[in-house]
Amino acid sequence: MYSRTTRAYASRLFVPRKSDRRMARAARKQFAAASDRALNAARPEGRKARAGTDPDLRAAYPPAGRPGPASARGGRLKLPAHRMTTATASGAYPFLAEGGLGAQGIYVGRDVHAEAAFTYDPFALYGRLDGFTNPNILLAGVIGMGKSALAKSLAVRAVAFDYRIYVPCDPKGEWTVVAQELGGQTIALGPGLHGRLNPLDAPVRPPGVSETDWAGEVRKRRLLLLGSLAKTVLRRDLHPMEHTALDVALDQAVTHADATGTTPLLGEVAYVLGSPERLDGALGELSGRLGQAAEDLAHALRRLVHGDLAGMFDAPSTVDFDPDAPMLSIDLSRLGGAGDDTALVLAMTCASAWMESALADPKGGRRWVIYDEAWRVMRHVALLERMQSQWKLSRGLGIANMIVIHRLSDLLTAGDAGSRGRALAEGLLTDCSTRIIYRQEADQLGSAASLLGLTGVETQAVSALTKGRGLWKVAGRSFITQHLLHPRERELFDTDARMHAKVREFATSAPLIPMNPRTVSR
Repeated sequence: MYSRTTRAYASRLFVPRKSDRRMARAARKQFAAASDRALNAARPEGRKARAGTDPDLRAAYPPAGRPGPASARGGRLKLPAHRMTTATASGAYPFLAEGGLGAQGIYVGRDVHAEAAFTYDPFALYGRLDGFTNPNILLAGVIGMGKSALAKSLAVRAVAFDYRIYVPCDPKGEWTVVAQELGGQTIALGPGLHGRLNPLDAPVRPPGVSETDWAGEVRKRRLLLLGSLAKTVLRRDLHPMEHTALDVALDQAVTHADATGTTPLLGEVAYVLGSPERLDGALGELSGRLGQAAEDLAHALRRLVHGDLAGMFDAPSTVDFDPDAPMLSIDLSRLGGAGDDTALVLAMTCASAWMESALADPKGGRRWVIYDEAWRVMRHVALLERMQSQWKLSRGLGIANMIVIHRLSDLLTAGDAGSRGRALAEGLLTDCSTRIIYRQEADQLGSAASLLGLTGVETQAVSALTKGRGLWKVAGRSFITQHLLHPRERELFDTDARMHAKVREFATSAPLIPMNPRTVSR
């Protein structure tokens, strides 16, 4: 009878110190055999195992699987189908792909992860998507990744939804062909051109507003415009007496225009600022202090009358705003080419003020306002203040503002940390519920991640995005979207035409370097 108390032991064998390898191998074999005998001696007769194996570790079934009908092979296993909703499926299988923004809106392209169509409409998402608090959009991407094509494509496709498109600043003239294709309106401004815009034009009084109240509103807008122009040229805030001088000069110009039945001009305001006796006489200052305080203002506004912007904004408007036009763009490609963006910013400020009459119309419908190449105006606080006001009023005015920049660090060029300009630029970013980020360079990933709150996976994805593919962050939800262009759109939006020009366009009658015909044909 087997007794559990019966045990056998095998102790390690010791060999002499000076033994050779053959003796050491023999001793190890003897120890292994003794260990097997000791193991089998402690087991019942039916559980004896062959040497070198542990019966407790043997497989229950052969490598071919369980034999017989219970093997579940051959398609005999039938399980009932399990039905569930998409909400339950997303909880059972998380972290696969986003559910999308729905099918209502402008077709953009393809959702890379979900392998489905991606549509977007800020007006349709407002009030329907949690966390979507405003229709404003930020679009950033390095040169050549297709961000301009995306902006133009959204504008063209938005017209089909009966939206109006306004481009108050087109510094490269790329939107002119788009506006012409849509039957819109383009106003080209610059030295030697015939276009004139009077930024002091009074908007059409909306119904239900009294003439007295509307006159006060128009006066306030004109004062804000004059203050923005002066601060842009002076590169500082205005002093209290300078504000007073602007008020007096504007009232003098408006009074003279009303008497003659015309519209006040910037030249008339600048003339009053340069006449100390008129300022002091209107305010009752006998000491001449107001006229002396307005000297810098007079020289600041003189640039728009007799400087490099002469003839553009100091004459009656030669064009009328058509509120029914699908697109209106202001072509400023003749300005700011010498590296100084001050003239461009001044022109953009005047053009924006001229367009406010249409933006403030409650019957104007829903509109898109696109600020292309906005990185050029980030250093000017006065224009940032006007943009911030438009950002804040976007919901009440029915406006979707889009700002297009190259890098997220462009927002940091508005000023030092804690400055007014930096606060305004970061405020514009905060008031954008939609952020579209195309590929960023490696040295820009840190600032992009900190400003947008990107996760590590999103930051890595941004660094590897290809052309036409961007990271869309909509109210905290993330999508990788491939923008798809129609062939006709590709022709209209081609900004690399000169890079792909044929060789004969640049060939001379006697080329200095002989060219390989095979290379030329390519």
